[in-house]
Amino acid sequence: MDRYRVLLADDEEEIRAGISRKIDWNSLGFDLVGEADNGEVALELAEQLCPDVVLTDIKMPFMDGLELCRRLKQSLPAAKLVVFSGFDDFEYARQAVSMGVSEYILKPINAPELTAVLVKLRDQLDQQRMERRDMETLRRRYDESLPILRELFYTRLLDGHLPSDEIAQRAARYEITIGPGPWTVALAYPGGPLDETAARDELLLLSVRAFLETHFSLDGCSVRAVLYGDIVALVIELENESSLYPLLRELDRLSRLSQSYLGISLTVGVGRLCRSLEDLHESAEGARSALDYRVLGGGSRIIYIGDLEPQSAAALSFEEEDQRALSGAIKLGTADQVKQVVRTLTERLGQTGLSSSRCYLFLLEMVACLIRLARTGGLKVEEVFGEHFTGVVPISNFSNLEDLRQWLETHCLKLHDLLGRQRLDSTGQLIERAKAFIADHYADAQLNVETLCSHLHLSPTYFSTLFKREVGMSFIAYVTKVRMDRAAQLLQDTDEKTYRIAEQTGYTDPNYFSYVFKRHFGLSPSKFRAGQSAESR
Repeated sequence: MDRYRVLLADDEEEIRAGISRKIDWNSLGFDLVGEADNGEVALELAEQLCPDVVLTDIKMPFMDGLELCRRLKQSLPAAKLVVFSGFDDFEYARQAVSMGVSEYILKPINAPELTAVLVKLRDQLDQQRMERRDMETLRRRYDESLPILRELFYTRLLDGHLPSDEIAQRAARYEITIGPGPWTVALAYPGGPLDETAARDELLLLSVRAFLETHFSLDGCSVRAVLYGDIVALVIELENESSLYPLLRELDRLSRLSQSYLGISLTVGVGRLCRSLEDLHESAEGARSALDYRVLGGGSRIIYIGDLEPQSAAALSFEEEDQRALSGAIKLGTADQVKQVVRTLTERLGQTGLSSSRCYLFLLEMVACLIRLARTGGLKVEEVFGEHFTGVVPISNFSNLEDLRQWLETHCLKLHDLLGRQRLDSTGQLIERAKAFIADHYADAQLNVETLCSHLHLSPTYFSTLFKREVGMSFIAYVTKVRMDRAAQLLQDTDEKTYRIAEQTGYTDPNYFSYVFKRHFGLSPSKFRAGQSAESR
């Protein structure tokens, strides 16, 4: 239980002694820390002891209780004030209440009444102390979270998610000073001898942020560095518009300096200047587009969007001819042919003067072509691109053009392999179905390739080519073999007449059957049967 300090002021020693003796201070959670016999002494003691509760008589020498209360409200505004009076006078009570006195007790004072007042005051003090602690906790937590709130403020500005009428209010709340501008956004991407995973390492990004904040030095400019996804964003306030190119030189210096400090070089995309913070997201979009050019033109440099956009008129499109070339290589070509088509297409992305948006559209159309090939081939898109593939492949995912080429090559070759395996599997199943149909219908004299293809829903020309390639003989030759093998078995195992065996194996003309049989086995049916009989003896 919290304990509270009490100061007692009364010019009558007997009353002070009685109060001191009759009240169980300890059990109530109070300590009587001082006594005074007049108002001046009481005021002096209060300033020294800082009591939580002051018990004072109204009528005292040198300074009465009401004046004491008035002064204590100035010096100790949180202290609880209790006034004793032997005067049943409404005016005294009114004045005491107007000064914020907590309680007004008439003399003679009895212990139970004063105890009840002290209990009430203790509860109030407990509540106040708890509220103060809560407020202190909240303030401490707020102070601890202030860097995060500032970071969130800037990221929402960059994303364009802050209403214009809230920007100044939130900035003041987070103790952020907003100048007159202009502003720009620079996006720093860790490049150089790093793989994609390393470029997105949080510790690395934190190091880059600290490096940029520490070493940025340009007179008249202020910078705030924040983590922005997998890059570091610099929100820069310039002295004036003419400071832009000195800024680009300073960023170039930092990009090169980071090599010696961090072991990496930085690619920095810089957006256009803006006059208002509510337009900062437009500068961020420009910086992102500028940064995407590192894929096409190489990294480890400063790329200002204003230097690129005027050149963006060059045309680039994924033509029908490109689609046929890519599809043909994947479906029917070799792995080397797939690689060559991918290389040819990606080299076109490296042409100068192409906007990142046009390049992204070209990439999107290439990916869409691969998706269509997968689906028409009966494959799931996830089998080709992975479980979490969404269909969107931002060009910013790649460090350079070679990374992009390798990504496309990897997935094109995977699709080529999957379609090839599926083709083999489906062809094998098709041939087995054809053989089963022949085994069931070889006795039908009307059996032909058109009948079989109608059953299989295939083109006769395509099927004939496929069958000969997979089986090693034509459809007619295979049917003849099946029929002759069956005829030979019947001649060996039964006493059926030759003409009956001919009918059972799909021949309506016994003479033609004998001709085909002799050509196949080198013996007539009768000699074949006789020979088999002799062997059995």
